[in-house]
Amino acid sequence: MKDAYLAGDIGGTKTVLALFSHEHGPHQSFVREVFPSQEFSSLTEIVQIYLTGKSVHIRGAGFGIAGPVSQGRAIVTNLPWIIESSTLSEALEGSPVWLLNDLLSIAHAMPYLSPADLHTVKTGVHQTNGALGIVAPGTGLGEGFLVWDGERYQAHPSEGGHTNFGPATQDELDLLAYLLPKMGHVSWERVCSGIGIPNLYAFWREARHLEEPAWLKEALAAVADPVPVIVQAGVEDKAEICVKTLDLFTSILASEAGNLALKILATGGIFIGGGIPPRILSIIDPQQFQRAFNNKGRFTEILARIPAYVILKPDTALFGVACHIFEQTEGIIAR
Repeated sequence: MKDAYLAGDIGGTKTVLALFSHEHGPHQSFVREVFPSQEFSSLTEIVQIYLTGKSVHIRGAGFGIAGPVSQGRAIVTNLPWIIESSTLSEALEGSPVWLLNDLLSIAHAMPYLSPADLHTVKTGVHQTNGALGIVAPGTGLGEGFLVWDGERYQAHPSEGGHTNFGPATQDELDLLAYLLPKMGHVSWERVCSGIGIPNLYAFWREARHLEEPAWLKEALAAVADPVPVIVQAGVEDKAEICVKTLDLFTSILASEAGNLALKILATGGIFIGGGIPPRILSIIDPQQFQRAFNNKGRFTEILARIPAYVILKPDTALFGVACHIFEQTEGIIAR
């Protein structure tokens, strides 16, 4: 039997598992497989099916989970699963198991990303060993950060995406006035995520009365998730209402990225993850992004020096879990 490490990225829609070896470290995975999460009763069931027929001995395993994690126990936000490290360890013949929040998984990847894994959306001066911030708009809005402890970066989770949305422009102020009576509490996640994009679209349609073309109305009515339709139409400049939606989304994202940079003094940079930013990269205006990021009054000059990057690397969370496993078992990882 060959020794290996098992890493997983666990979400409400899909579960991704892969093996990693001592020889290749976290930078190269083997036997990557994707499972539809909702078709299984537990992560343990998926792991057992995945390992069937594979001649490997698991030395350690880690899983990034879309949901809160505490003391070796995780609740998946969009699945009826409770995941416990002790149960998984038993299924893996006593191998150590680490459970991480999905945003924390991305955070563990940050120190090991290469320049090719990043796209600069805002230039600045990267300070060696400076704090790093992460803003990740996917289905929801994840946030986290890393600080240098003198030897390595330590990753920390955050629920900053659920703090109060703070408008910075007249459009954003009108957006808040539109959403507040409907929701009572408007968080950043409500306006800067896959959950938020339909809210921005509805604002332009209902509050600003922008035209919704008949073809677009039909396309939206035909799908359960309107976000891919809105994003594609905006990126391809097919409908003004979709272009406006993505422009507003980008400004809000830049503003909140700047907020996080200021809160943790992210002199090492802000990293933008999640599934949405890479899909809209072609329409992000660097000057617009920079203005919204830097717009912090007396601290604008400080913000102007902080760089920001969009993460391009596929499976960043899975890679981050693998990095965490190797940090725990083998120490510092070579780039």
